[in-house]
Amino acid sequence: MSDYLIIGAGVIGMLTARELAQSGADVTLVDMHNCAQEASWAGGGIVSPLYPWRYSDPVTALATWSQTSYIHLAQQLLEETGLDPELRQKGMFMVGVDDAEEALDWGRRYQKPMEKVGADFIYQKEPGLAPGLDTALWMPEVASIRNPRLGRSLRRSMEITPNINLIEQARVEELLVDHYAVTGVRLADRVLQGDKVIIAAGAWSSELLAPLEVKLPVEPVKGQMMLFKAPVGLINRVVLMQGRYLIPRNDGRILVGSTLERVGFDKQTTAEAKTSLYQTALDICPELERYELEHHWAGLRPGSPEGVPYIGAVPEYDNLYLNAGHFRNGLVLAPASTRLLADILLDRQPVINPHPYALHGRV
Repeated sequence: MSDYLIIGAGVIGMLTARELAQSGADVTLVDMHNCAQEASWAGGGIVSPLYPWRYSDPVTALATWSQTSYIHLAQQLLEETGLDPELRQKGMFMVGVDDAEEALDWGRRYQKPMEKVGADFIYQKEPGLAPGLDTALWMPEVASIRNPRLGRSLRRSMEITPNINLIEQARVEELLVDHYAVTGVRLADRVLQGDKVIIAAGAWSSELLAPLEVKLPVEPVKGQMMLFKAPVGLINRVVLMQGRYLIPRNDGRILVGSTLERVGFDKQTTAEAKTSLYQTALDICPELERYELEHHWAGLRPGSPEGVPYIGAVPEYDNLYLNAGHFRNGLVLAPASTRLLADILLDRQPVINPHPYALHGRV
């Protein structure tokens, strides 16, 4: 029996395992696929909520803590595993923002570097952007991380940590309950037990809780994205326009995303989204038309009310905890949300006030 049994080995689950293992606990981590192959792999990796001033204070609190910790985390993982998560600290342009004054007020209130810049500044930084841009909001401290490589680095960390038992390709068939105490899970071929059980299964978390008559308002929200094989330097910074974005990687590749589709657990890509995303890419950076469209995929975000995740104990059940519902900001919020849950589990002083994320009182 492990001290902690974690269901879901995305970035949230793996970082939770890492936090708990570093305290000396024995951790079992189980996933129905391989590590970080769902939303953690499919996302873009911008280390900021899109239009961050439009989110509530609980999201901002998690994002702020995470943004400052990612530099250290990326360095640690590279040294520990030899696999670079590719954290890029290049900043983000936001073009065509209607509520720019609210954004600037938010930046001053939260001491977030943000300024309104003109065409000269924009094209000096990014000459490959579409002509005719007059102004933009500029956030120089926004970073991006290459999420598939972050996933690989974290998976390697799980493999080399002796007190983490990683089990992949193993679907949880049911939670095992004894007098309102969750004692473990049943797989197809065995039973796993843990003193405490943590659900970090993203969009699938509500399905796991449903047999316990726990209603978790987390639903799958599909997002489709595409990747261009572009040369290094075509664009160097994240660019956000009309809710869509371009994200450059170190090797020159550029991601364009993303759609928001409430179609259940359907992960099929569509021709309509492909056409729309392609046009978005060219609207932002016309020269992308010259380069190969390398990949088109879809992932399922764990949608939740206002994008505020559920972190902490599940009411009415002993030993059962939750870290799910990060919606579009799983990678953004992961370091803070996993640290917060570890603080709760290890009875430490929480780094952030835990009450806004509690399941009790929100459902």
